[in-house]
Amino acid sequence: MRWLLTNDDGIAAPGLAALERVCRSLGAKIDVVAPAREMSQVGHRVTTHEPIATQEVGKGRYAVQGTPADCVRLALTRLLDQPPDLVLSGINFGGNMGQDIHISGTVAGAREAAYHGLPAIAVSHYHRADLPFTWAKAETWLGPILEELLQRALDPGHFWNVNFPHLPESGPEPQPVHCHPERQPLPIAYDDHADGFVYAGRYGDRPRNAGTDVDVCFSGNIAVSRLSL
Repeated sequence: MRWLLTNDDGIAAPGLAALERVCRSLGAKIDVVAPAREMSQVGHRVTTHEPIATQEVGKGRYAVQGTPADCVRLALTRLLDQPPDLVLSGINFGGNMGQDIHISGTVAGAREAAYHGLPAIAVSHYHRADLPFTWAKAETWLGPILEELLQRALDPGHFWNVNFPHLPESGPEPQPVHCHPERQPLPIAYDDHADGFVYAGRYGDRPRNAGTDVDVCFSGNIAVSRLSL
């Protein structure tokens, strides 16, 4: 197995390191092509009118001065000597559900791979300000999820989107729940500022219909959605 890893939090992000540890524990050969700096909420933006600087920062590791979609494009065309068997994007620090799917650079990395006919999985971790955060639990959850999803056939033009909940230290373990994305919008609110307006919507206050990815994740389980192009 040869897997390509990317993200939108940057090549030094702890979520990417957690993803890499899990993938290596499953016996995969890993290539990492990720943005040199954080590129969150850039959606599926690509760079076409200026050079994209790229630096090899370790064996099979490339830092790209571009977006997650740029990273996947360069990996497939210039940086890797053979195409990967799977593309994984994440683990993002923050959820990517419902409307986030269109905004997220993390999801765009997986979507770009799907456009090229490759199986792909985006992985994100919702976080709450009122709870301590650690990547350790995500690592224990991710291995079984990957093993399950790799056994499921994907139709052409489809890819997976996984969102982990943020849970207290004690409590029941989350279960994977296959669900569809929430269709209601994110909360919209702006505060006045001397230079204009500042977004003030609260992520945790977003609408959640029963059975959607937002509801599943906010309820303490792992939301797994099959997305299509």
